[in-house]
Amino acid sequence: MTESRGLVLIVEDERHISDVQRLYLAREGFGVHVEADGTSGLAAARRMHPVAIVLDIGLPGMDGIAFCRALRDAGDWTPVLLVTARGEEADRILGLELGADDYLTKPFSPRELVARVKTVLRRAAGPPPARPAESIGRLTVDPVGRTVHCDGRPVELTATEFNLLAHLLRHVGQVFTREQLLAQVWGYPGYRDTRMVDVFVSQLRAKLGDASPIRTVRGVGYSATAPGTGTGTGT
Repeated sequence: MTESRGLVLIVEDERHISDVQRLYLAREGFGVHVEADGTSGLAAARRMHPVAIVLDIGLPGMDGIAFCRALRDAGDWTPVLLVTARGEEADRILGLELGADDYLTKPFSPRELVARVKTVLRRAAGPPPARPAESIGRLTVDPVGRTVHCDGRPVELTATEFNLLAHLLRHVGQVFTREQLLAQVWGYPGYRDTRMVDVFVSQLRAKLGDASPIRTVRGVGYSATAPGTGTGTGT
């Protein structure tokens, strides 16, 4: 017997889908618990403290959007992988803005689900800290504690938001395309849905306000700019 990779909570009302998800995750060494509605799923998340949650948006009772909002409002930053139908783009974007870490659109390969769960967990762990806490403008970023403070006040970030900010701050002044960020922060080389990068940048800017060091370089991508060194092109 090998040591479990941790418990993954699946919240999915379609039994044939959750059965396949359970099978493939269990084969990779994860413990798996399944709930079929949002209310029961949220209670299980609070009771079991899973390492990750695979969350369908279209759930009976409490849907996935309300689930994610309730989870984050309670200060629970367990990585969440949204599962959405093809026509649910607005809900998918809202879910990311509420703190989901990634999403998959039905139909999808169960192998891709497993790969995404592993990637989300790697992002949550973060890269080995290369240097101590440092300040940039009004922000203090601690790569060891994975915390961010603005004007001395803590800023709650998801694992993916922190990794994106930390990556840009490790390369102040360097401009990254969206494709490069997907490969280097998300771990998805060749992934085509670059809108996800824009959503996370927008969310970081909303949380950091005018202390945000992230600048848009029109027609290229994003960079972090130290105070007093210019703002690049765009905002």
